[in-house]
Amino acid sequence: MSGRGSPPRTRAGRARQPRFVRQLPQQRRQALIDATIESLKRYGHDGLSIRTISAQAGVSVGLINHHFPNKNQLIAAAYRHFNSELVGGLQAAVARAADSPWARMRAFLEASFCPPNLDQDALAVWVVFWGLYRHSRLIQRVQRDTYRGYVRLLRGMLAELLAQARPPHRRPRRGARAARPDLRLAAIGLTALLDGLWLEWCLQPSAFRPAEAVALCEAWVEALCRG
Repeated sequence: MSGRGSPPRTRAGRARQPRFVRQLPQQRRQALIDATIESLKRYGHDGLSIRTISAQAGVSVGLINHHFPNKNQLIAAAYRHFNSELVGGLQAAVARAADSPWARMRAFLEASFCPPNLDQDALAVWVVFWGLYRHSRLIQRVQRDTYRGYVRLLRGMLAELLAQARPPHRRPRRGARAARPDLRLAAIGLTALLDGLWLEWCLQPSAFRPAEAVALCEAWVEALCRG
């Protein structure tokens, strides 16, 4: 055999490995996004430094500038990925659940209070992103897009539960309509409960067990269904 294309060998006869591995642009961008999130987990706000991110990624500052016009674009891309991973994980949990409204809701709640969502290191990342929200239109845009998908998922599950439960109402007065829960407000209320419990656990994990958080949320949903 000619050995054409074989890597050169050292004196010890071992093939030398290439120093760098060429990646596709999308792969390199994703690697930089991952490095940004890891930097924020490790260093908090200090992890926003391009030099810190480049060191975490093991690349030059110039390579970051090649893939992202500025730091704000990189941070916004990292925020979008972080949010998308959260929503995508919840959607996957719901899709795997048994074919019943309660099974899907329970799967959603349990996924909300288990790794990787229940992660104290993730709190450092969220705190930085929340701090940027007020002054960054890019972050605001990402928040609107991803939050819309999260609330849409919750609204859909709540609508299924309410349609199945059909809680009895008192006979309305003539001309009056029976009150029904506002799905938009219900989704916002459940989101607030989930976020509050998640934050409380991150700050003080010994305060309650994840299963207790799930039970609290289930009780809230049951009360909503009972009207």
